[in-house]
Amino acid sequence: MTLPYKKLIPAQHTSDGDGVKIQRVALFNESLSDPFLMIDELRSDDQKDYVGGFPPHPHRGMETLTYLRQGGLEHRDHMGNRGMIHSGGAQWMSAGRGVIHSEMPSLEMNGLHGFQLWINLPASEKMKDPDYRDVPAEELINVQSQSGAALTLIAGEWQIDGEQFTAPLNRMAANAGIADVELKAGQSLTIPVAAGKQAMAFTYDGSLKGLKHGKALVVLETSRGEVTLETDEDTRLLLLTGTPLKEPVVHYGPFVMNTVEEIQQAIADYNAGRFGN
Repeated sequence: MTLPYKKLIPAQHTSDGDGVKIQRVALFNESLSDPFLMIDELRSDDQKDYVGGFPPHPHRGMETLTYLRQGGLEHRDHMGNRGMIHSGGAQWMSAGRGVIHSEMPSLEMNGLHGFQLWINLPASEKMKDPDYRDVPAEELINVQSQSGAALTLIAGEWQIDGEQFTAPLNRMAANAGIADVELKAGQSLTIPVAAGKQAMAFTYDGSLKGLKHGKALVVLETSRGEVTLETDEDTRLLLLTGTPLKEPVVHYGPFVMNTVEEIQQAIADYNAGRFGN
C-alpha cells in the first residue's frame, strides 16, 4: 500500500553562506508546507564542503531551528548570545524585527551532518524582539515506540502510544513540532495530528513505503487525524508538524515578510544600521 500523501518535493543541490554545500527544499511558494519555509541538510565528511560556514548575516520575520546529528556549530549574534552545539544538539532563533548572526562549524570534528529549518512567523509577531536558545543533546527527549521506532523529540508537543511528551523547544511559531525518527525495515509509526495541523516528513536516509524518492519532503495526508509512516528499508527522517498561518509570504534573501513594502523596509533598516538597535 502506498503511503497517503499530498505532495512530494525533492531536495536540490545548492550552496549558501561561504560556499557551504547543502541539499535544500525551498517552500516559500508552497502553501501545503505552511508554516515551514525551507529545509536545508548539511552533510559531508570533507571540510572543504562546509569550512566557510555562515559568516554574519541578517534575518527578519522568521525563526530558524538548527539540529546537528554530527559535528559542532557555533552561533553568535548582535544580542551577545554565543552558543556551541555538538552532535545531537539543537539551536533555535526567532529573528523577529531583526537579528544579525553567524553560524560557524567546529573544525576539530570529523564531518558535519545537520539541518536548518525556517519556520514562518505570523504577521503579528514579525516585528517582535528577537530571541535565541540552544539545547544540548542530553536535554532532547528520546522515545522508543511500541512498534520499535526511535524518536528524538526536538520541538513541540507529541503523543506517542497514548503518552504525551513536550519537547524542550516548545515555544516555536505556529505550534511547530520537529522530531528525528529512525525506522528499521518493516517498521511503522502512527502519530496523532491535531485538527488543522499539517504534517510532513523529510527523508534523509532511505524512503517511505511505496515511494522511492531519495531526499525529499513528503507532505502527508492528515484528514484522519493521524499519520502512519511505513518503510521497507532502514529509513531516517525529520517529522514536522505545524499550524498553517495562511498569510501572504514575500521572501527576499534572509527576510520573510507579508508584503513587498515590508521587504523594502527591512532592506532599508538593515542598510541604515537599524538592525540590532
